[in-house]
Amino acid sequence: MNEPTGPRVLSIEEANALVPEVAMLVQEQLELGATIQRLIAELRELVPLEAQQPTDMVDITLRSEDAAEVRDLKSELGKLVRHYREGWRFVEGLGAIVKDTRTGLLDFYGKIDDRVVWLCWRPGDASIGHYHELDQGFSGQKPLEPVRRRMLN
Repeated sequence: MNEPTGPRVLSIEEANALVPEVAMLVQEQLELGATIQRLIAELRELVPLEAQQPTDMVDITLRSEDAAEVRDLKSELGKLVRHYREGWRFVEGLGAIVKDTRTGLLDFYGKIDDRVVWLCWRPGDASIGHYHELDQGFSGQKPLEPVRRRMLN
C-alpha cells in the first residue's frame, strides 16, 4: 500500500485543536532560544577576539586548548542546540510549518474554497484567525471569520 505524499492538509478545526499544544511547545522553544543566545554571548566574552568567527557563527567545537569554563559552556550549548532543533522538528511533526523561529510564527496547510492555503498562528493567538495564499507571506493574511461564516451557511 502506498503512503500518501505531500503536506498534511488540516481543517481549520484540526489546526485549532493543535493550538494549545503548539502554544506550549513554541513558548518552550522561544525560552530555550533565549537561553542559547545568552550562553553564546557568555562564550563570546570568554573566547579571545582573535579566535572568534568573523561572522555571526559561533564555533562550539570542543578544543584541547579551551579553558575548562569554555569547554563546559560549549558542551552545554551543544546539548541545548540539539534539543532546540529536536523541539522544532517535533512541532513540525504535529503538522505545523515553522516560519520564524525567533518569533514562533507557524503556518499549517489548510483548505479554503477547494484550494490549499496557509493557516497562520503566532504566539499569543488563542486560535487560528487568519490565512494567506501559499505564494504570499504573513503580510498577505486575511481574516478567517468571513470564511467560517460562509462555510456554515
